[in-house]
Amino acid sequence: MAFEQIRLETRGAVATITLNRPERMNAWTYQMSAELTQAIEQVNADDDLGAIIITGEGRGFCAGADIQDTFQSQIDGDKPRAAAGPSDWVNLIRRSKPIIAAVNGASVGVGATMILPCDLIVASQKARFGMAFVKMGVVPELASSHFLVQRMGLGRASEMCLTGRLFSAQEAHDMGLVDRLVEAEDLLSVAGELAAEIAANPAPQLRWVKELLTLNGSETDLSLVQQREMERLAQAYVSPEHKEAVAAFLEKRQPDYRRAAREA
Repeated sequence: MAFEQIRLETRGAVATITLNRPERMNAWTYQMSAELTQAIEQVNADDDLGAIIITGEGRGFCAGADIQDTFQSQIDGDKPRAAAGPSDWVNLIRRSKPIIAAVNGASVGVGATMILPCDLIVASQKARFGMAFVKMGVVPELASSHFLVQRMGLGRASEMCLTGRLFSAQEAHDMGLVDRLVEAEDLLSVAGELAAEIAANPAPQLRWVKELLTLNGSETDLSLVQQREMERLAQAYVSPEHKEAVAAFLEKRQPDYRRAAREA
């Protein structure tokens, strides 16, 4: 697929997806959403790639929804309103290979909610974050009312959503929204190093770990938590990746998980 509003590049085992509408601060559109989905699915189907970075071109990460393409089109009846309930975006991100959001600038509205299900959020000192839905007469989406509370706690999530104001990168880091805060010039190198470190691990186990964190993160039934863990652990014990890890440890060498999977 030829992309128009994003860019997909690969380096080693890491894929970088760049939102590419810099003249509009990478404002979100229905087309951008479709292209993002296609790119992520394309990476997920490539056995040579192990992790994904999502970032933005230019000064902004994503300054929210394109008002004409989304809200006005919905009012005019040209585009359907989003269905109620968690979006397919959330399911896509949580079942995907590990994804790091590398936030280079303004991350507002959907530009903020789209990164919440990502595994790690790395932000430039120049980044800004805002949940400005209330100022547009709407409410948060993409299951952000769940993920924001998980990341920040109820009080801080409430402040962010009820005021609708912009928060600096430092504030977002102090509040728990951002996992790593770096200088602007170091953003992609830090994100790339993290992604490469993650991608070096066995692919099935990475997916299983993400699944367990997704299902068990808010689970109160600890018996069910352990049951899910034991089911995946039983699969892991008989996997070629586990056998390769043990062999590599005993032979004092680096494991080659992809070769082990291919030869299984």
